Amino acid sequence: MNKNDIRQRLKSSPKVKRLLDILIMNQVRTRPRWYVRLLAPLYQHRGKGSVIYRSVRMDTPPYRKFSIGRKSVVESFCCINNAVGDVVIGNKTRIGLHSTVIGPVTIGNNVNLAQGITVTALNHNISDSTLRFDEQGITTKPIVIEDDVWIGANAVILPGVKIGRHSVVAAGAVVNKDVPSGTLVAGVPATVKKTLI
Repeated sequence: MNKNDIRQRLKSSPKVKRLLDILIMNQVRTRPRWYVRLLAPLYQHRGKGSVIYRSVRMDTPPYRKFSIGRKSVVESFCCINNAVGDVVIGNKTRIGLHSTVIGPVTIGNNVNLAQGITVTALNHNISDSTLRFDEQGITTKPIVIEDDVWIGANAVILPGVKIGRHSVVAAGAVVNKDVPSGTLVAGVPATVKKTLI
């Protein structure tokens, strides 16, 4: 039985799905339980020479993919979360201090994220005014950061964005739409300021 078959069976049985979710994820702390985190080396893929510092918060339950390529680094005090979508990090990529990555996110090779960056493919629904915000659920739109991208400190990359190859996102920018390959974007919201290739 493959993963898709298992997912389909769980979707058709909400009670079993809820029970598994409670067993895997701490419902108050919203992170994998300690015994699940102990098993992380068995279900995470870490490329040769990759480094994830001990202070990194790895909220990576086994029902989603987490992969980091060769010689890539996740620096201290980051948060990596694949609870709502896969997180895939390429080769020779660096995630800077205090950054947050919430899937589904695909980050290419030779990408540099500076300090304090937020990359989040998750958004909370707010359309029903009769419900509390925490009762309305979430939506996700995948983020793709292609190869050879530099993202400056404290930038925010929002759901559904694709950042093209050999691009630069200036420090403090809020990126809410696609960034063409070979461009520099800056501002809130980010707009193209310069062509690089």
